[in-house]
Amino acid sequence: MKQKGSRLGSIVDFTKLPSQFPTHKQTSEFWEVLGRTVATFGFLEEVLGKAIFSLTATTQYPENKIEDAYEKWLPKLERTLSDPLGGLIDTFGKAVRDNHASTIVNLEDLIIDLRNISVLRNVLCHASWRPTNDNNKSRPFFVNRQNEIFDSDVDLDYLQRTQIGTTELACAVINTVTSMGYSFPGSNGPGENIW
Repeated sequence: MKQKGSRLGSIVDFTKLPSQFPTHKQTSEFWEVLGRTVATFGFLEEVLGKAIFSLTATTQYPENKIEDAYEKWLPKLERTLSDPLGGLIDTFGKAVRDNHASTIVNLEDLIIDLRNISVLRNVLCHASWRPTNDNNKSRPFFVNRQNEIFDSDVDLDYLQRTQIGTTELACAVINTVTSMGYSFPGSNGPGENIW
């Protein structure tokens, strides 16, 4: 292909790329475990949204503040449908603190753990993955908003531990609702239905 001037241009011949390019340098098992881990983050986000609903729906207000709280409630719930994980964590923390019937004693620890796992969520969901090395580890290319480069290699064990940790945190969030005697929305668990 010839362009104006002295440089020659080129185009990628898509038909000659390796099968499953650009994911061909990792095993199918790697991609499956990564996919399951990413899906677990989606579950955590859904659980946070339902917990926010539950906690805000069961918060007691003085008679003179009920109408104002009700007017703000629907927009808050709508935001939980699209807020990123960090925003959900903030809203969840506030909802727990505002609900005087909350029984959680280690909220700040839970918030710290949620923030820590959210850093990994951003890496795992948004990175470009480098080929695996001799130790079957892959270095994701990811730079955060503070221009910090993620510099750890990731393997199946790393992904599986992250998935398990995310599941444990989702259960801890569910427990903030169920420990108050309510059934978690969307579950068949014990407790009083909220709605």
